[in-house]
Amino acid sequence: MAPLELAMQGLAVFGLVLFLVLWLMHLMSIIYVRLHLHKKRSEVKQPFAQLAGVSLLKPLKGVDPNLISNLETFFTLDYPKYEILLCVQDLDDPAVDVCKKLLGKYPNVDARLFIGGKKVGINPKINNLMPGYEGAKYQLVWICDSGIRVKPDTLTDLTNQMTEKVGLVHGLPYVADRQGFAATLEQVYFGTSHPRSYISANVTGIKCVTGMSCLMRKDVLDQAGGLIAFAQYIAEDYFMAKAIADRGWKFSMATQVALQNSGSYSIGQFQSRMIRGGRQTNSNTRRAERTWKKDKLHVSVQISRDSLAEYQNCQRPKRSIFQSLSPPTITVQECCLCNKENPALTDASRPIFIFLLMKFILCDGS
Repeated sequence: MAPLELAMQGLAVFGLVLFLVLWLMHLMSIIYVRLHLHKKRSEVKQPFAQLAGVSLLKPLKGVDPNLISNLETFFTLDYPKYEILLCVQDLDDPAVDVCKKLLGKYPNVDARLFIGGKKVGINPKINNLMPGYEGAKYQLVWICDSGIRVKPDTLTDLTNQMTEKVGLVHGLPYVADRQGFAATLEQVYFGTSHPRSYISANVTGIKCVTGMSCLMRKDVLDQAGGLIAFAQYIAEDYFMAKAIADRGWKFSMATQVALQNSGSYSIGQFQSRMIRGGRQTNSNTRRAERTWKKDKLHVSVQISRDSLAEYQNCQRPKRSIFQSLSPPTITVQECCLCNKENPALTDASRPIFIFLLMKFILCDGS
């Protein structure tokens, strides 16, 4: 068979497999949405008075035409016990005036304005939210972006999904109806390609969460170091979700979507947003890998130094034992350290330890 013909057949098989996988993801998403997101309200409703208190953290920067109408929907939530913590980084930000206007319009709503932020890392969103997080008085924290619009029962829907074993409730991103081709492009993307991947990932157990609307347990975040622990990452939503999952908590998806309703949009902004999202994912992946490798090397070298120091205090085996062994078969079993329990001596440290051990034996006196 000619190489070209073989390559074409392989490409055809790959295309068929990809087509089937995409359709499987599509069908899974349709079935899940039909069974989960279209539940009747009576199936998930809890007694209204028993709903837990929620602290809403709202990061704000700048003003767009829809900001005040989006924010106002949070002041009119039909929920018994919640607080709104408005966080603005700069005192001269025009969002401050919008917040003060809403605070004056709704004096009976438990809402506070925090200005100035707190520099704790490289993530500007976390820096902005820190004062609000430290001042939160409820054990459920809802982080919701400025461009999100909600319905009166949205928070009720989120807390209904926060069952005993759930530590995080997130909303499927979608886009509100707006005018123009750019708005239609965003709605097509968030109504086809994005939810297919997002929903199928969650169905198959892959933790896929976006931070535009997340309800989380504050005590679980505090166990992971609090909000400040995630200030070193740009994609803080991924690492917060990972920290919650690592502690044994499950995720749940709200029956209502996270409705994006930004008043400023264009094709260029949409393209930049997609590119920025990809770069943030790649950047945090490389950052995590570098941190892991650096820590691994540091631990390995330290273990080797400690092991070598302990070996020097042990009775040194005779050189003839090592001379009778070929280099590939030399292991730490020949060392008296191996008769002791040393769980820190991992496979990662063995090559360095063996190298230092052989150097000590062959170069030092008998």
